[in-house]
Amino acid sequence: ADVDSLVYAIADREPLATPARYKQIGHLIKILQSRLIQDGNRKFNLAKVLRAHSLPLTNIALNKAGSCFITGSYDRSCKIWDARTGEEMHNLEGHRNVVYTVAFNNPYGDKVATGSFDGTSKLWSAETGQLYTTYEGHSGEVVCVEFDPQSTLLATSSMDQTAKIFDVETSEEVCTLEVGDVYMEEIPLRQFHCSNFGFRIGPAQILRVTLIVRNTENAERVHKLPARKEET
Repeated sequence: ADVDSLVYAIADREPLATPARYKQIGHLIKILQSRLIQDGNRKFNLAKVLRAHSLPLTNIALNKAGSCFITGSYDRSCKIWDARTGEEMHNLEGHRNVVYTVAFNNPYGDKVATGSFDGTSKLWSAETGQLYTTYEGHSGEVVCVEFDPQSTLLATSSMDQTAKIFDVETSEEVCTLEVGDVYMEEIPLRQFHCSNFGFRIGPAQILRVTLIVRNTENAERVHKLPARKEET
């Protein structure tokens, strides 16, 4: 594929890919393309099997560098693992129910967010396992957590048919997004993109799908696309 086209496609999806980075991104793409050609017949083998939790897993996420990953579980904990050695680095405990959703603040990878069926989300240090703060306010299970690309905001969505935006630095709630006229079972966040003009959240896996764009400062609805009986 044309390298320049790939660079522009990445820049459209990744706010941190500024024009000053285009040359570096293009160089990395060329390296990856050469490796794909060289390793076309490469076989992948099972490296390790980790007995991570005492109860079934719910979710798993890798940091941007691929150096460590996190696992959530029905045992109410989240664990951070070294991807190379398979060793447990930290055990994040504190939720009172299933840890259903986990996320790194990629591309930085120094923070971890967890969401639980206890209705709360928590922010942790990926380096030390320290608990920074607990986000409250949902009346139902938290089913998705997602950082914005700049790692300044955390979005949470819940079975209570709301999504909330929190300021990572101050831990304060920025706004609550209420679905209201859309019937759904949950609001998983497929995409969370933030800019100076607002943010967009794309829900998925719901009975009727809608896309709502709101202003980040006052939660005022800017646009709404009609609901459809399918997934986005």
